[in-house]
Amino acid sequence: MKVHTLCYDRKKRWSVQSRPQIDSRHTLVLLFGPSSLLDSADPLNELIGDYRESVVMGCSTAGEILGTQIFDESVSAAIVRFDHTDLRMASAPAPSAEDSFVAGQNIARQLNDPRLKGILVLSDGLCVNGSELVRGLNAEVPASVVVTGGLAGDGDRFRRTWVLQDGRPQSGFVTAVGFYGDRIRIGHGSKGGWDLFGPERRVTKSKGNVLFELDGRPALQLYKEYLGDRASGLPASGLLFPLALRADAADTKSLVRTILAVDEQAQSLTFAGDIPEGALAQLMRANFDRLVQGASEAASSTALSADGDPCTLAIAISCVGRRLVLGGRTEEEIEATLEVLPKGTQQIGFYSYGEISPYATGTCDLHNQTMTLTTLSEAA
Repeated sequence: MKVHTLCYDRKKRWSVQSRPQIDSRHTLVLLFGPSSLLDSADPLNELIGDYRESVVMGCSTAGEILGTQIFDESVSAAIVRFDHTDLRMASAPAPSAEDSFVAGQNIARQLNDPRLKGILVLSDGLCVNGSELVRGLNAEVPASVVVTGGLAGDGDRFRRTWVLQDGRPQSGFVTAVGFYGDRIRIGHGSKGGWDLFGPERRVTKSKGNVLFELDGRPALQLYKEYLGDRASGLPASGLLFPLALRADAADTKSLVRTILAVDEQAQSLTFAGDIPEGALAQLMRANFDRLVQGASEAASSTALSADGDPCTLAIAISCVGRRLVLGGRTEEEIEATLEVLPKGTQQIGFYSYGEISPYATGTCDLHNQTMTLTTLSEAA
């Protein structure tokens, strides 16, 4: 297995004079870039033109990760040539939230095979209900298959996102790659680091990923009371105060949801994933040190699968809300992951509108406000 990472800057152009000549059916090209590539995709076309046989995936971001650095309006790319692993691409349209479950099913059915070991999925970040997408995947994929990935971003603008579909950046799609064979090793970890505050409240009215009422009160009104002066900055300021959800008081598993949009007329909040009626919801706020520690713990979970292999690709998908909170300290969390992973690991990734990974083991979940890591390596 060979791993190469590179980046594109509008002024300096590509970071390497020549790209690795490893185009093949066993090569995966991953790339992450800004939403503005919907207007002009020249750097993507230039890169993809060198890898016509390879599986190429990518999406828009709220910041591109390469190594221990974070960029905006750039392209971060990884080119991975596997020696013993087969790859298969899948895609499905999802022009609205109502199409999300079926899109997940379609992706899984295209990839299902007795040799399937893992799936990396990238989704439009605004049209798709991440919870329903994950439910569709889980309905068709065996629990033994590791499913990870994320929802595309658009900075803190929430206007347009894309994934690569047929080699072009397009909105309203979900794409995925399946990994097949006994030699592929896929590690995963997902951790948060946010602190709970305020009372836990019951979701008394919701529909899918739209929250209308908490404890019988309009959700947006209640949210604004907690945000105070920050309320004028919604929905972006809501990223600083995500919701923790539990099915009931006995549930020890807590999933985090982050805001995508607000509706002043309906006094509702739209989240990246489902907010089930009857669930318990509690606000969260940032703890800087614990956010960085969460990234380190996510890396610790994946490092066990990498098993010291220096030829490892780490795909870091972290929530845009974490970046907004950490500000100038954001790079600390991607430095923390590489400190734990095997020496020589190359890291690429992006800041997202949602992260997909198993909670610990088993089927995947949609997460918000986490650092989610996927490691890829091959057994000798």
